[in-house]
Amino acid sequence: MSQLVTIIGGSGFIGRYIARRMAQAGWRVRVAVRRPNEALHVKPYGVVGQVEPVFCNIRDDASVRAVIAGADAVVNCVGILFEKGPNRFDEVQAQGAGRVARIATEQGVKTLVQLSAIGADAKSDSAYQSSKAAGEALVIQHFPKAVILRPSLVFGNEDQFFNRFAGMARLSPVLPVVGGDTKFQPVYVDDVAAAAAKAILEGVDPGIYELGGPEVASFRDLMTRMLAEIRRNRLLLNLPLPVARLQAGVLDLAQKASFGLFTNSLLTRDQVRNLARDNVVSAGARGLADLGITPTPMEAVLPSYLWVFRSGGQYEAIKESASNLRKD
Repeated sequence: MSQLVTIIGGSGFIGRYIARRMAQAGWRVRVAVRRPNEALHVKPYGVVGQVEPVFCNIRDDASVRAVIAGADAVVNCVGILFEKGPNRFDEVQAQGAGRVARIATEQGVKTLVQLSAIGADAKSDSAYQSSKAAGEALVIQHFPKAVILRPSLVFGNEDQFFNRFAGMARLSPVLPVVGGDTKFQPVYVDDVAAAAAKAILEGVDPGIYELGGPEVASFRDLMTRMLAEIRRNRLLLNLPLPVARLQAGVLDLAQKASFGLFTNSLLTRDQVRNLARDNVVSAGARGLADLGITPTPMEAVLPSYLWVFRSGGQYEAIKESASNLRKD
């Protein structure tokens, strides 16, 4: 019987790419998610019955134990960008990660891969970053030979960065930029998936790997590149951090006052804290090169999905070509 990998959060942005790679490698893939009926898109990654969505609540021991049972490898991709209801940073990204590692050890799992993030820091004033660091510490405590992957900003077809701002640019003549000078090192989602798959299929030295692409760019530069890709001229409005904190505070207060009826997914105070810090691979850190992976440049991927935000969509390039012919 083929080997089994459980990917917790396996239907999400990064998880689905890991699931596809593991299915292509011939493994059975158990995609553990909160809503299996909304994860049916992963089933065609393999032959009938090879990739199966199952229910899992990372905040519950019994639920995690059930999906890890019988697995040869486990990947934890679960993470949140903002808090909502019972999904708090500490519960999900710290205690949840520790729970997965503890139960993986109890179940005799051979390989554990934990998806974290560049910027994870126990001393950070950001709950997102400090909870990521707490999760890493618990993973190492319970599963010392775990592989921890810390990607920078992840881009790809389903990303919530370029797609989000391109969608805003389609509707608004102005794009607000918080922390315009903050540096990022965008990494392609399938390169992150390749790193996770390599840790399972080939075995790599345990510990932390920081994953970044071949380019370092500021937030403002990334917005400029995105606008050029979608062929739109928009005003980039630099939003000073104090002003951003004030606006985020109002939105956070609105969420609290609504008793959960409104979720602040626009801009939180915690996100403003994150945007005040560079998000690049640390000097001397192990990364994609140490895993034998050549990072994919943005220019090789962005055109494949941002074309939908051009005014002419898929025909924009044809229109541009025709325009050039008329000029000649």
